[in-house]
Amino acid sequence: MGKVINVGLLGSQFVSTIHAEAFARVPDAKILAVASPTPGNAEAFAKKRGIPNSFTDYRKLLEMDEIDVVVIGIPNHLHCQATCDAAGAGKHVICEKPLCVSVAEADRMIEACKKAGVKLMYAENLLFTPKYVRVKQLVDDGALGKIYLVKQSEKHSGPHAPHFWDVERSGGGVTMDMGCHAIEFCRWMLGRPKITSVYAQMATQVHSDKTRGDDDSIVIIEFEGGAVGVAEESWCRLGGMDDRAEVHGSDGVCYADLHHGNAIETYSKGGYGYAVEKAGETKGWTFTIYEEEWNYGYPQEMAHFVECIRDDKQPMVTGEDGRVVMEALFAAYESAGTGRKVAMPFKTDAAKPIDLWRKG
Repeated sequence: MGKVINVGLLGSQFVSTIHAEAFARVPDAKILAVASPTPGNAEAFAKKRGIPNSFTDYRKLLEMDEIDVVVIGIPNHLHCQATCDAAGAGKHVICEKPLCVSVAEADRMIEACKKAGVKLMYAENLLFTPKYVRVKQLVDDGALGKIYLVKQSEKHSGPHAPHFWDVERSGGGVTMDMGCHAIEFCRWMLGRPKITSVYAQMATQVHSDKTRGDDDSIVIIEFEGGAVGVAEESWCRLGGMDDRAEVHGSDGVCYADLHHGNAIETYSKGGYGYAVEKAGETKGWTFTIYEEEWNYGYPQEMAHFVECIRDDKQPMVTGEDGRVVMEALFAAYESAGTGRKVAMPFKTDAAKPIDLWRKG
């Protein structure tokens, strides 16, 4: 085991629970503190997990000299300021997706971390998911020939926290929340060529009582060299999480399903406690997930980031990658609002992508 990297968590809800479970499997990391503004939340979170320090003000956490890296698992509109504050305190930053709520904020975050000489790592777990990692190896080995189409979709019944429904805090709807996964997945699978254009169709199909954001969307991304990426996202699908990908090439094709192929087919007459993320019902037939965090790639993701900090290596997913995703997200909302394909690079003065969609 190498030098232990000391971690501080910003946030104490669903995402930070995942981070805590992930770091529990990383021998070279130790969580020393957690911060949450809601009185009692950080304290309870820390007590449950044996974390020695808890704060209601994350700036107190940043004052701890022994903290090496902070993991940002708070609402999207707070990512930028928290990142800049952490960089100013000399801490490396792991920022959850989406990176922020505007390209201008992404630039601020990247510049603040560069100026401070710290790493800004974009927490895209799909690049560490074991099944998807195997698909990437097949692509890189030439097993599928020349890749011309990559599809990735994530669908479930809606987000786990109220702030995702609020476009002033989240910046957008399901495209912002989960389309960011697919955009970076397609870039990674293709070797990160430049994006040349984005076309999108979005709608609020089911949840207009909760949000003015999109709850169902399809985004088509054209890449330099001719390959196409397709992102299909939904907050309208019942029955729990559905996350799958397809990669089509001149010599072959791969289909990868993160849940059904990794699950235990279960029938329960009376139902049971937990099947899989976002599954609200466990009566009848269900797909019972096992080793959920591992199958999602979270421990592998955090272990990689810890190694990058400890050994001063370039991470697989950087702040710059997160910025490209932000630009593509804005282009997607512009396309959905105008009904036209949007050329990249795309520049806009809009404060939030949702404004681009709604103005159309």
